[in-house]
Amino acid sequence: MKRLLAIAIACGLVLGPAAGGAEARDFTTKIDNPYMPFRVGSTWVYREAATDGTVQRVVVKVTNQTKRIANGATARVVRDTVSQKGKLVEDTFDWYAQDKRGNVWYLGEDTKEYKNGKVVSTEGSWEAGVDRARGGIVMPARPRVGREYRQEYYPGHAEDKARILSLDDQAEVPTGHYQPTLLTKEWNPLEPRALEYKVYARGVGLVLELGVSGDLDRAELLRFTR
Repeated sequence: MKRLLAIAIACGLVLGPAAGGAEARDFTTKIDNPYMPFRVGSTWVYREAATDGTVQRVVVKVTNQTKRIANGATARVVRDTVSQKGKLVEDTFDWYAQDKRGNVWYLGEDTKEYKNGKVVSTEGSWEAGVDRARGGIVMPARPRVGREYRQEYYPGHAEDKARILSLDDQAEVPTGHYQPTLLTKEWNPLEPRALEYKVYARGVGLVLELGVSGDLDRAELLRFTR
């Protein structure tokens, strides 16, 4: 039974660690997947431009904090802040962990949207193990073209999925030219018209994000600090 469960996790069939409370010990807060290297202190700064002319600044930083998730796993806390014209519009604490095979799991988030300095929404917050929510894989240990995986699962609220399209693409962003890169297609069944592509570079992580249906935003990496 234990071997079958391990195979299921490796194939992305189990929606989250500690789904039954037994495999939480197999997860670590040391995340060194080459396409998602969440080393403590690393920071990514992005410029996100929308078709309506709105420009936002997104800063992602790996903190030295950890969080005990309701499903039994311990996760690394990654802070994601969004500002517009110098004013904070969103502040999110994401929770990630890596399993023994090197798959990076997304275990939930605490998110707040701001307007005029006040919190106006916490929609999108969830935690694996609470209210039927389960974690999902956001970056496989051994990416292969055609692989599809669930990134998160909170029924009716967070159901993102992804598929790997290529392992030998390229991208040009302000931080430089990256080749080869990993290209994914990502969507959410709750928003059937929305579709985006993401490009990841080894040793760096996400370098480019393109909305191709629904929201046509473009987010590109401006700066990366290890």
